[in-house]
Amino acid sequence: MKKHNSSQEAVLSQQFSFLNFQSSVNSSQFTDNREKPTVSLRAKPLVNRSLRLAPCAPRLPFLSYYSHHSLTIDLLPLQQNFQVMYLDELIKQALAEDIGSGDHTTLSTIPATATGEAQLLIKANGVVAGIEVARKVFETLDPTLQFKPLMKDGTKVMVGDIVFTLSGSSRSILTGERLALNFMQRLSGIATATRHMADLIADTPARLLDTRKTTPLLRQLEKQAVVAGGGTNHRYGLYDMILIKDNHVDFAGGIRQAIEATHQYMKEKKMNLKIEIEVRNFDELQQVLRSGGVHRVMLDNFSPEDLQRAVGIVDGQIETEASGRITAENIRSYAETGVDFISSGALTHQIKSLDMSLKALHHHQ
Repeated sequence: MKKHNSSQEAVLSQQFSFLNFQSSVNSSQFTDNREKPTVSLRAKPLVNRSLRLAPCAPRLPFLSYYSHHSLTIDLLPLQQNFQVMYLDELIKQALAEDIGSGDHTTLSTIPATATGEAQLLIKANGVVAGIEVARKVFETLDPTLQFKPLMKDGTKVMVGDIVFTLSGSSRSILTGERLALNFMQRLSGIATATRHMADLIADTPARLLDTRKTTPLLRQLEKQAVVAGGGTNHRYGLYDMILIKDNHVDFAGGIRQAIEATHQYMKEKKMNLKIEIEVRNFDELQQVLRSGGVHRVMLDNFSPEDLQRAVGIVDGQIETEASGRITAENIRSYAETGVDFISSGALTHQIKSLDMSLKALHHHQ
């Protein structure tokens, strides 16, 4: 078997150091009275390129609560403050996925002692986001790298702008390059799309909202990108707001039944969450107004003309939100109806990544 020299072993050790980690989360936030398990996530350097997660310990109450079956899951449950998937852990997993048994191209072509400088070059006009994520990628891979940001998230950028500079180990720069770009290009694309739509309605009272149509495990970052672009976050998940959708209404037996069941549930659980309910037509809107007990009504797939009529019927009794088939081409007509909020899933799931690249400046052996 071929042996590495000491410098190669040191680099391999450095590249793999971030893969040895463990995080534990106590699921004390769940309202179920059963035993609350502690869930551990572990990862180690992988040769077969498949990331293996240790299965959870006992049953997770949020699963067995609904199903009444003995279920286990091998992913981390989300806490109510959406802080379980820390950025550190996300980046470690992403690096593990990309590096696998090692960045063999870089290890074979670049001396261990080589140092260099690079800069992030913008290649399309837009709004930048994810700078701190890129910093964290490089810091996690190699804490000795010098990362110098030249602007903040939310800054409008043009072709040729430089977002940050980076200096240190050439190997570390090359190994972290693609992951940092993947994060920044997508997040900047979200911020750019959001800014475009937000600017179209900036002089109206309407506020632009995102949705839960986000990339799994990237929701927190993508929602931060929406804010960087001038948008406003809707609920983060299923835990921080009650949103009674059409299927909830149909399964519950009607609008009144769904609202009454929601209030009974929150009373039993001693919860205090805002309640929003979706309506599909004027009859359902009238039912909501007669029933009361909600903070906001989502007017789904209403035309601008019908939306204006609905906003007049509500007359400020509760907040109003427009949703469904809203694009950059028609958002202005919706905003001019006097609606309070306009939500668009397109902000996070129908975007074009912003073009940028990491360019090498200097290289020293």
